[in-house]
Amino acid sequence: MAAVTKQVSLREAIARHVRDGHTVLLGAQMEQMIPFAAGHEIIRQGRRDLTLIGPISDILFDQLIGAGVVSRVLAAWVGNVSAGVGYCLRRAVEQSIPQPVQMVDYSNFTLALALHAGALGVPFLPTYATLGSELLARNGNLREFPSPVNEEKLVAVRALRPDVAILHVQRADEFGNAHLWGNFGVAIDGARAARQVIVVAEEMVAPEVIASDPNRTLIPGQLVCAVVHEPWGAHPSPVQGYYGRDHQFFIEYHEQSRTLAGYEHWLRHWVYDVPDRRAYLERLGADRLATLTVRQPAFSAPANFGY
Repeated sequence: MAAVTKQVSLREAIARHVRDGHTVLLGAQMEQMIPFAAGHEIIRQGRRDLTLIGPISDILFDQLIGAGVVSRVLAAWVGNVSAGVGYCLRRAVEQSIPQPVQMVDYSNFTLALALHAGALGVPFLPTYATLGSELLARNGNLREFPSPVNEEKLVAVRALRPDVAILHVQRADEFGNAHLWGNFGVAIDGARAARQVIVVAEEMVAPEVIASDPNRTLIPGQLVCAVVHEPWGAHPSPVQGYYGRDHQFFIEYHEQSRTLAGYEHWLRHWVYDVPDRRAYLERLGADRLATLTVRQPAFSAPANFGY
């Protein structure tokens, strides 16, 4: 029986697979390939009471918090890598604007261990990390316990299994098999820990292209519930081999989100007043996009998979 395509629009992928109250992994690849287009579609569809999981989420978490989408965040850091403060996060935590947000603090390493445990299907993984820190008092998913083999103390990091992981990749086929390269962050474990995976791809290619380089197929199609073709879907974060980081966009967001009125204007301009990513790109303009495209290609050597 022929395989069934999993390719859908971004609007359809979010409508089908992201529900109110879900736990959602976003920004799994650190500062690279943050799925901004998907986050903006979540806002447009009016999702509520989401729990966000991500190591260093950059401004996408801040935008979602400011839009009233989020009730809880499991992260090592939330803010603006280019400028520092996440003003929407600060308003939510300090003033409950637009609503209170519960912060569950992790280190980058313990968050990675939690997703790795979820990927392995075990209830927790042990570590020495965070012993003696305040994180043990602030995060109930980190528990100190005596080692079963010696007199040492360890920390048990409880497994995390997101309801859905949204992962941006360089290329994929219509069945969800995806190639990605560069900084993986926690994307690979996130894909295996999550109950559902939405892949957002810069480029759609034939299955033969994916099959030609199996070692780069780090997200296999059997894990994927939907695959979306969305060029520039990670802007303003970079996608290695496709475009660089739009530093100016981060600075502009920093200045505009400093006040509640400024953020609300930003949200209307870049999310609510644009129906999809194509309109967003038209608003950015071709000249700005041209400044971000790869100027010095760096191709890997071909690999021979023959016998």
